[in-house]
Amino acid sequence: MTTITWQIEQMSCYPQELGETDVVFSAAWRVNGTDGTYNATVYGSQSVAPYTEGQPFTPYADLTQAQVISWVQDAMGAEQVAAINANIEQQIESQVNPTVVTPPLPWVA
Repeated sequence: MTTITWQIEQMSCYPQELGETDVVFSAAWRVNGTDGTYNATVYGSQSVAPYTEGQPFTPYADLTQAQVISWVQDAMGAEQVAAINANIEQQIESQVNPTVVTPPLPWVA
């Protein structure tokens, strides 16, 4: 069973936007997976829905990783999130059952 964990590495912000400070518009993310023996990772960045006036605003210092992950995943859509998770699973499967191997040279002791 593979455990998959999403995390936010960095956020890009507009210094001032619609009267608010440090308004996030993009997040760099990393997805790690492990089955306890093998590990895999995928990373990238995603633009997130822009802040619009009248919408609830969370100050930068009060943002949680879970909140920003939900913004990233919402912006990606369920199909892309599933594809990233499947990529992690496939990376681990390829380590468990490799399709290509590189054995040591037979003449090297």
